[in-house]
Amino acid sequence: MKETVKTELQGRTLTVTIIGEIDHHSARKLREEIDSALFYHRPKTLRLLLSQVSFMDSSGLGLILGRLTRMKELGGDMVLVSPTKEIDKILTLAAIDKTIPTERSVRKEDTE
Repeated sequence: MKETVKTELQGRTLTVTIIGEIDHHSARKLREEIDSALFYHRPKTLRLLLSQVSFMDSSGLGLILGRLTRMKELGGDMVLVSPTKEIDKILTLAAIDKTIPTERSVRKEDTE
């Protein structure tokens, strides 16, 4: 599967949707695309939408933490949005959910 980044700017909020896997093969390309959008738009808030991430390893954690550092350098904030159940588990185990606010959507599998 080809990894893709989609960006949408609303006011001073940049929403970045990552589609596909975040691993050591894709992390550099994803980081470059996200950083390019951050440099161009200079948002106050970065919303990283994770609902379409199918797999993530430690490279994904590094990608997320690096974007947090970049947003702090720009004087902004970051929010993680709608991680899948599997990705949410990784974020919780790494305690990233204690560092970066996470908006969790109600998933169908959570209500069954």
